[in-house]
Amino acid sequence: MIKTDLLVIGAGPCGLFTAFEAGLLKMRCHFVDALGQPGGQCSEIYPKKPIYDIPGFPSILAGELIDNLMKQIEPFKPGFTLGERAEKVERLENKSFRLTTNRGTQIEAPVIVIAAGLGCFEPRKPPIEQLGRFEDKGVEYIIREPELYRDKKVVIAGGGDSALDWTIFLSEVAEELTLIHRRRAFRGAPDSVEKVMDLAAAGKIKLLTDAQAVGLEGNGKLTGVKIKHKTDGEILTQTDHFVPLFGLTPKLGPIAEWGLNLTKNAIEVDTFDYSTNVEGIYAIGDINTYPGKLKLILCGFHEATLMVQSAHKYVFPDKKISFKYTTVNGVNAF
Repeated sequence: MIKTDLLVIGAGPCGLFTAFEAGLLKMRCHFVDALGQPGGQCSEIYPKKPIYDIPGFPSILAGELIDNLMKQIEPFKPGFTLGERAEKVERLENKSFRLTTNRGTQIEAPVIVIAAGLGCFEPRKPPIEQLGRFEDKGVEYIIREPELYRDKKVVIAGGGDSALDWTIFLSEVAEELTLIHRRRAFRGAPDSVEKVMDLAAAGKIKLLTDAQAVGLEGNGKLTGVKIKHKTDGEILTQTDHFVPLFGLTPKLGPIAEWGLNLTKNAIEVDTFDYSTNVEGIYAIGDINTYPGKLKLILCGFHEATLMVQSAHKYVFPDKKISFKYTTVNGVNAF
C-alpha cells in the first residue's frame, strides 16, 4: 500500500508542476499514469515539437520541457506508478481516498488531483481497407521520433495544425514529402498554412488538395499509397511511411464513473481553487472546464499553484501556510 498527501492522476506538465508547488509546502506527491513514462502528450505524442508560450523560453521542445520539470521536482522525491490506469476510487472511513489501478496497485491519499489532460487518447483513423495490416509497418498515427523519417519518402494526410507543423518540420528531414488534404482550405494556423504553401511553391514538398488516401500497397511493409484526386483521378504514390494526422479522440475512461460533474467530457471546477463537486478531488489542466477556460500549459501551471494552496488547508487544517519567495530562500529552504 502506497500512502501520500496528494495522489496525482496524470504525469503531464501540469501534473508534474504540482509536485513542485506541493514540495514547497512540504507535501508529498505520488503519480499514476497509464503511459510508461512521465510527460503526457509532450513525451508520447510530440516530444520534438517546439512550444512557444512558456514564460522565459522563446522556444522549447516539448520533451525538453518535461526534462526540465523532472529536474525541478527531483528535490521533492515524488513517487511514480507508470504504465497503469486509474480504475477504482473509494472513500475510506477517515475521509481519505483509496485508488486501485488496473493492475491492482493501491494508493491512499486525502486528496486526489486529476491532471489527466484530455484523458486516454485513440487516433482517428481514416476508413482505408487493410489499414491495420500496415500499422507499425509504415503506417503511424503519431510522430514520436522525427529521425525515423530521415531520407525516407513520407505521405502525410490531414489539414489541421499537427499535419501542417509536421509537414514543415519533416520537409528538412524526409527525402520526399507529400501532404494530402481532402479540402482546399486548411484548419491550421494561417502562418503555418503560408509556410506550407511556400514549401510547395519552392518544390520542397508535394501538396495535393481535394485529395484523400483510399488504399495502401505493400508486402509485409508499406510501399505505396493510393490517392484519389478530384481532377487527376487515382494516383499511386511510392512511399515508406503514411502518417494520417486526423487528431486524437479523448476518452475519460473510468474517471467518468467517479461521480464528478462533467460537461462534454471535461470536469467542472470552482476557479477559486479548482476543486470539483467531490470534496477532496481537484482537477487541473486540459481535463477541467470553467467559464473562460484556455487549454494552455501555462494556465495549467497557474491552476496547479492555487490548487495546492487549497489542498494544503484541506489536508492540514491546523497548519498555517508561511508562503515564501523561492528567489529569496531557494528550494532547499522549504
